[in-house]
Amino acid sequence: MTSPALGVEEELIVVDPTTLALSHRGPEVLAAIDVADSAGSAHPDTYAALVEFASPIAATPEDGVRAIAALRERAFAVSGTALIGAGIHPDGAFGDVVHVDEPRYHEIHAQLRGLLRRTPTCALHVHVGMPDDASTIHVYNTLREWLPLLQALAGNSPFWHGTDSGLATARAQLFRGYPRSDIPPAFTSFAHFEETVAAVVAAGDAPDYTFLWWDIRPHPNLGTVEVRAMDAQSSLRTVHGLVALVVGLARAALDERVRLRRAWSPREALEESSFRAARDGISATLYHDGALRPVAEIAAAAVARAGDDPALEEIFRIVREGAGADRQRAAYARGGLPAVLELLAGETRDIKAYT
Repeated sequence: MTSPALGVEEELIVVDPTTLALSHRGPEVLAAIDVADSAGSAHPDTYAALVEFASPIAATPEDGVRAIAALRERAFAVSGTALIGAGIHPDGAFGDVVHVDEPRYHEIHAQLRGLLRRTPTCALHVHVGMPDDASTIHVYNTLREWLPLLQALAGNSPFWHGTDSGLATARAQLFRGYPRSDIPPAFTSFAHFEETVAAVVAAGDAPDYTFLWWDIRPHPNLGTVEVRAMDAQSSLRTVHGLVALVVGLARAALDERVRLRRAWSPREALEESSFRAARDGISATLYHDGALRPVAEIAAAAVARAGDDPALEEIFRIVREGAGADRQRAAYARGGLPAVLELLAGETRDIKAYT
């Protein structure tokens, strides 16, 4: 079966080009970027210190990442722009936030109040196109089992407010403070999903299902399954590897000719593994396939299932050499937080392999 259509979205932090401190120039940067529909989109998110780039519908992971690289390049061409890819800014001060002046973000701020005034959080999202409702639920249930692994591989926010959080991804735990931001249950059918969403939207008095910020969700408006569990990345090579893994696992699920009703993991078990992944990153042991297993073992199984895309070698490199959180800590050991920020800014700007 050919690879399903996909889309890549990344949220990046806008920083001062000299100090690399948080900068609230996101709307200004976006206003200066002219993006044709065929090239994707560049738009704001809740915080003025963020920009969000989205690829157009892509045929392959490489096509999606190349589109993201081109959007980074457009942003860097705007005078005085610097960006870093990370789950949160390593030393952004608590409360150093400005919210984007748009109705959707006013609504989110009204709902979350002080929770939204802590520090900006940034994620990498992958959309995988689905042919029908039954496939959507099958792929959703299947990818849901791999969420803790994806979170461990993508951990890229060990520092918060200038100190080491002790976590591989502090972003994940900050985001858990929001309502509707956990791992949702397995669904028996698309109707079950719709019934659950309707109940949650009603109970939360939310405008629509896009205010359900689950780690993974069917996205009926786009006809996709959207994986949302991963930190934003500075390295496009890592983005490429993670996208290839998600798409490969989704394709393998679509290829399954017999879709038996499985005993999908309880959300409580996945939540425990999610926390262990967020805390320990690639050193974690995660509950997978009935037992606690090391990330390296689970990653090898995932890659074997995901196919033969050369970009999947990045998953093995992460396991061998470390994820973003490990690189940040190594930089800190060399030169403190200035070295961490320089690492992130340099990696985020290094797009030559994809342009």
